[in-house]
Amino acid sequence: MQTAARMAFASCARLLPSSPSTLGSVRARAGVSFLAPPTSPAAVARSSRNLALFCTSSPSPQTEAAVAAPAAASGGEEKAEPTVEELAGLLDIRVGRVVKAWRHPEADTLYVEEVDVGEAEPRTICSGLVNFLPIEELQDSSVIVLANLKPRNMRGIKSNGMLMAASDASHENVELLTPPEGSVPGERVWFGSEEEKDRQSDPASPNQIQKKKIWESVQPHLKTTDNCIAVLIEHPMWTSAGPVFCKSLQGARVS
Repeated sequence: MQTAARMAFASCARLLPSSPSTLGSVRARAGVSFLAPPTSPAAVARSSRNLALFCTSSPSPQTEAAVAAPAAASGGEEKAEPTVEELAGLLDIRVGRVVKAWRHPEADTLYVEEVDVGEAEPRTICSGLVNFLPIEELQDSSVIVLANLKPRNMRGIKSNGMLMAASDASHENVELLTPPEGSVPGERVWFGSEEEKDRQSDPASPNQIQKKKIWESVQPHLKTTDNCIAVLIEHPMWTSAGPVFCKSLQGARVS
């Protein structure tokens, strides 16, 4: 038993600095003296158990590092938050053409439009543009439509999308975003360079757009440039025929 205690101490001591003060501390914490053997087998057994416990609970720095490394690896890094550009790629923004427009019978500030967005039937969309745009200008116009919003009931008429427009800071002047001539209804719009058209992600579902507040996260980063081009931060809004623009509003917010 004495031999076992000495072997346990020797094993433990190899993991620690060999200064006298350290060894003395080991002896004190282990509860055994190595200057004189214990006086009874029971004392030796107790001392061996204490020393084994001390060695087990006092790993070397190398051992701690070895244990910590797998623990850190198993936890992994937190998933990065999506960028504004990635969120914008989840929006289903399309070229549209207003087939028919009329005043909402129950709301003085709303127009109701039937808009061709490349589907089997035109979509019904309600827009608060009465105070900003004569109906003659809206009729047969090419527009930009945010198409994957959840339908909303607007005074008894279900609106399936939103016409996108630019407005100044006071919201006194509003202009529709306009696709360039040659844009085809139903074509999906993207942000960036012409070459990025084929790298678009699939649009999110209307439920995802609402639940994750994707539109609310993207909208503050939409604006028009000094050339009236619609951009996301600095990335132009494109169709296959060219960039999307408004008539005259510079540095305007887009919504």
